Amino acid sequence: MAGLQIKTRNREITLQEEAVRKFKESLRGELIGIGDAGYDDARSIWNAMIDRRPALIASCLGVADVVTCVNFAREHGITLSIKGGGHNISGLAVCDGGLMLDLSRMRGVWVNPSTRTAHAQGGCLLGDVDRETQVHGLAAVLGFISNTGIAGLTLGGGFGYLTRRFGWTSDNVLSMDVVTAGGRVVRASEKENSDLFWALRGGGGNFGVVTSFEYRLFPVGCEIIAGAIAWPAEDARRVLDMYRSLTEQAPRELTCVAALRMAPPAPWLAKEIHGKPIVALFFCHTGTVSEGEKLAAPIKAFGSPVGDIIQRRSYVSQQSLLDATQPKGRRYYWKSEYLPTLEPELLAKAIEYSGGMLSPHSVILLFQIDGELNSLSDAHSAVGNRTARSVFNIAASWEKVEDDHANIEWARAAWRDLRRFSTGGTYVNFLTEEEGDERIRAAYGNNYQTLAEAKSKWDPGNLFRMNKNIAPQP
Repeated sequence: MAGLQIKTRNREITLQEEAVRKFKESLRGELIGIGDAGYDDARSIWNAMIDRRPALIASCLGVADVVTCVNFAREHGITLSIKGGGHNISGLAVCDGGLMLDLSRMRGVWVNPSTRTAHAQGGCLLGDVDRETQVHGLAAVLGFISNTGIAGLTLGGGFGYLTRRFGWTSDNVLSMDVVTAGGRVVRASEKENSDLFWALRGGGGNFGVVTSFEYRLFPVGCEIIAGAIAWPAEDARRVLDMYRSLTEQAPRELTCVAALRMAPPAPWLAKEIHGKPIVALFFCHTGTVSEGEKLAAPIKAFGSPVGDIIQRRSYVSQQSLLDATQPKGRRYYWKSEYLPTLEPELLAKAIEYSGGMLSPHSVILLFQIDGELNSLSDAHSAVGNRTARSVFNIAASWEKVEDDHANIEWARAAWRDLRRFSTGGTYVNFLTEEEGDERIRAAYGNNYQTLAEAKSKWDPGNLFRMNKNIAPQP
């Protein structure tokens, strides 16, 4: 009988048609393979640099489908990858020649306003959760791009506009439902499987498939003071000096992100600046509207902005404001570090390297995250990095394959110079495809050994290895 060529850890095997047929019949969701309708769309993800071809793609409709997929992959020794939002820079959702478990149809969100909690399925995007929670004037601590999947964001730590007030995304998870490597469905929380709960809050997809997250929610007004403002690049030194001073004294209700890039043809920017270098701030104040207006006023009056949309707006609109800068289908390559402080020399160097950008889509970003996360010890959860006060991201983005080398080298050169300002730690969700064990260890620091012990307990066979992998101990 003819079969399907499929990859295992070290070799390629032939999977009999009968085994594939039985697997397909045991799923409620759809199973597709190479050549089937919809295959190329199902395997495509946000970063067009990733061009892998799974042998099979299972679109799961519920936890039972997830269990079936995990058991099938383990029993046949098949390489397994997990897709939530498919927004990871390394393309961890897609394997070559194995089984891709696709959660993207599991996007239910249930909000309990009385307990200020939300349960969200593992395939949800940030925007799914934001829209449902804001119905009740509540919000979860999530990221900056609404098309990002909650699973990858949360399992890697996660940060966004609310991080200064409430900590990492993973600090605000109350429980998770997990399908383990053995095909069991378990609850992970402070009271149940606490070692697994500790590891999942930052340890990535190493320990199981999370099918549901329970988030702590916070009151966040549906109307806030937020938006973006930009100045011409010749003002970059003055603007970043102002930004540095602002971040040193801003209340936790205010988060600002700084960006150096070419001005996109956005309607809020003056036409004469389109295609020219700018410095921009993304401003988000989630306290009272009156206090937000007071804090925004001196920024809006600073210099001669070429665009300003800091105003009263919905929290949901701010959460999607940056979406247009990160469209699916471009080629992306990032280099990132955590920073203990914003040194003047770092800011000067960032301006210098921004002048060498080769693509109008590339950007150098500074994310402000200091606040609540600094109040806990590294040992609180796997994410660690409690000394970080900012995130520095050199984000190269371009359109054509032939431009890969030049854009990647620009990002690497800037990073090699600027990494000396790092805490020594780095955000695991921003690690690119080629960044392996050394960088993974840097991301976890002293927590790495405890993570390896948890891996040995919960996934001793390393079934979940299509990730920033922590190998089980011998």
